[in-house]
Amino acid sequence: MFFQLYWQYFFAGLILWVVIKIVFNFKKNRFSDDKKERYEQLEGEFELKGYREIQPALPKDLKHVLLNWTKIPIEESLNRSKEFYKIMAKRRTVRHFSKEDVPKEIIENIIRTAGTSPSGAHTEPWTFVVIHNNKKKQKIREIIEEEEEINYKKRMGTTWTTDLQPLRTNWIKEYITDAPYLILVFKQTYSSKSDGSKKLHYYNDQSISIATGILLAAIQIAGLVTLTSTPLNCGPALRNLLRRPKSEKLVFLLPVGYPAKDCSVPNLYRKPLDDIMVEF
Repeated sequence: MFFQLYWQYFFAGLILWVVIKIVFNFKKNRFSDDKKERYEQLEGEFELKGYREIQPALPKDLKHVLLNWTKIPIEESLNRSKEFYKIMAKRRTVRHFSKEDVPKEIIENIIRTAGTSPSGAHTEPWTFVVIHNNKKKQKIREIIEEEEEINYKKRMGTTWTTDLQPLRTNWIKEYITDAPYLILVFKQTYSSKSDGSKKLHYYNDQSISIATGILLAAIQIAGLVTLTSTPLNCGPALRNLLRRPKSEKLVFLLPVGYPAKDCSVPNLYRKPLDDIMVEF
């Protein structure tokens, strides 16, 4: 009785369900076809670009050799570690430099040492631009001071400038022209292979950071001083000035030389071992 009274509603509902099912399946199949077509298009692009047969950046038949390593006595190892720590513990950030020149060979040895750093897939994604020319240093200083004044007055805000007050820093950077050498550290995001294809540089941020750490240690071991500066908003202008490719990004600028006779530094202390090392 109930069905006889309302059969037309049941029938209309059934028709609606069938229509919805047909439309849904049509859109689903169309989406799948579009997705398949797009995949085939991308696949074709990859084939055109030669990605079907990607070759490793290093030779496939790269030869492996025995490690050149000699074990040293424990006592010597302990003494070396202590001596290295004593030297590095004297490292300070210096903003007041003597204009006394440094032999070029020392700078070359420092850069050579930084180049021993490990890197992702052995891509060695670094370029160390060494500046000794006074006119070039002056131009670099002008670019940096122009941007730094804006940073201090507008961009960075009160918290940033307040945190820097105890260090007595400002946008005037005499050390750029006083120090005999500047080392500008660029990271390479990619380079080109011999066949012209792009060579990606994996973990370039981590690699350049490790290399810069070794660079700082080499500077300290050589009896020189430096300052690790990160010129904000100056990267593109300095890259153009130094004619570096777009694949390279400026990470650090380090003035390198001897401290001025009246050089003073903040009386800061480093965290003790218990605060920086966790053992299990």
